[in-house]
Amino acid sequence: MRNHSVVSEFILLGLSADPQIQALLFMLFLVIYLLTLMGNLLLLLVIRADSHLHSPMYFFLGQLSFLDLCHSSVTVPKLLENLLSEKKTISVEGCLAQVFFVFATGGTESCLLAVMAYDRYVAISSPLLYGQMMNRPLCMGLVWGSWSLAFLDALINILVALNLDFCEAQNIHHFSCELPSLYPLSCSDVSASFTALLCSSLLHFFGNFLLIFFSYVRILSTILSISSTTGRSKAFSTCSSHLTAVIFFYGSGLLRYLMPNSGSTQELIFSLQYSVVTPMLNPLIYSLKNKEVKAAVRRILRKCV
Repeated sequence: MRNHSVVSEFILLGLSADPQIQALLFMLFLVIYLLTLMGNLLLLLVIRADSHLHSPMYFFLGQLSFLDLCHSSVTVPKLLENLLSEKKTISVEGCLAQVFFVFATGGTESCLLAVMAYDRYVAISSPLLYGQMMNRPLCMGLVWGSWSLAFLDALINILVALNLDFCEAQNIHHFSCELPSLYPLSCSDVSASFTALLCSSLLHFFGNFLLIFFSYVRILSTILSISSTTGRSKAFSTCSSHLTAVIFFYGSGLLRYLMPNSGSTQELIFSLQYSVVTPMLNPLIYSLKNKEVKAAVRRILRKCV
């Protein structure tokens, strides 16, 4: 028998203890969450409704919008609930479930961004063969492979984390449950879970990042080989939105997980960036910078009006 008490719930200390600031933060994140839902659902609707957007690029973009909906919904509703309630608790099972789905949706988005980088490389380097190379069975296989790999990665990490014991320390200096935030609360050996997290981060996230990096190296070399300035700008514009989304997602995500777990302001800001703000920005990035999406929106509005 172990001589320590078993914790049944954690306390998410969140972003602020001041009730007035909590009310302001609730309104802010409620607006962000509603914009995230509206923007991604509208982008999914536009891609679905307009036949001009039935291409591999927009198929992947629709998957990204669905992922952003899922990824944001894993953390933001609980964040909004805690900002309104005095008892900011979450059960151990609920916390581990949140860790699993953050891993699964974030990992799938990491894989999908790598797939979209490869899609842009094929479109720019082999435009005449693009339709044959990026056929529907391949696109479906790449998407299902992204989901499967991410869920396997999340399952391995959560199965190892289930062996952790938690003692009397209950406070999580964060607004959501993330695996690094649970290590200081454990009174058992965390080396196995930390090793699994480190290996999955290196193989999964850094692996996908390297695939994106090498895809853009090839894309850049292809663009530089184009003789006309107009052709170069047109080729670059097809991947600028994706590159912006990659910078937002990987920039904040990698900085968050490379930082020591201390509950610092910078750590919370990076977590908010990739889990709350980025899902809201992605539809804006792809719609404001994309002439085809804007044209599709105008066509749909003309039909409705």
